[in-house]
Amino acid sequence: MNEQQHKSITVFDSNPALCQGCAELIRQQAEAAIAGRKAFHLALSGGSTPKALHKVLADSPFREQLDWSRIHIWFGDERSVPHDHPDSNYLMAKQTLLEHVDIPAANIHPMAPLPDRMPQAAEDYQQTLARQLEIHHGFPVFDLVLLGLGPDGHTASLFPGTTALTETSAWVTPVYVDKLSSWRLTLTYPVLENARQLVFLVSGKDKAPVINQLFSASTDLPAARLQYRDNTRWLLDEAAAQGLPG
Repeated sequence: MNEQQHKSITVFDSNPALCQGCAELIRQQAEAAIAGRKAFHLALSGGSTPKALHKVLADSPFREQLDWSRIHIWFGDERSVPHDHPDSNYLMAKQTLLEHVDIPAANIHPMAPLPDRMPQAAEDYQQTLARQLEIHHGFPVFDLVLLGLGPDGHTASLFPGTTALTETSAWVTPVYVDKLSSWRLTLTYPVLENARQLVFLVSGKDKAPVINQLFSASTDLPAARLQYRDNTRWLLDEAAAQGLPG
């Protein structure tokens, strides 16, 4: 893939500006979804940049501007740990966002990938998605999915060399990441591709090399395997954007 395939790239001059810009995009998408479909289904990602974004959403003016009673929070992936574990994406979202806004508990949909029940956890989440979301072409439709980008090119928990990369029928799948010696649960490519809006939120100079790989040459990195459409936006800070081809 290359830069021309991704017409929607926005570069912000700092990480705070990046988070403000992403929060404004979420506000706009939420208002449109709620006006048209009475609800907004948002899938969060883990990581340090989303943590900063959550704090922006949990503060004024977004805390008051967003109709949290009609927002449903989902997760793109989760580590195989309890919800109170420091590595839990759910715990991070709870502490940085969900505890600070007036969102009904019934609108929060965490994954529960405990080590002894990974296949069942994937099936449970798929059934919850089926009950709550519209289904188009056999897959659920999120209004917006936030995605990060790892230095190895992974997004969600779609890591290089894992079986999740070839999953085309399941909506949610367990994945064992050898280099981390851990299990995770992740949404699959067909689900991500079916979203109304995909937003990559990427910051930091350590991401510049992988951005360069993604946008300058043919690559087999996991993030490059997504079938991109006009629904994809890349939001970068200046440090990460240094990797964009000149």
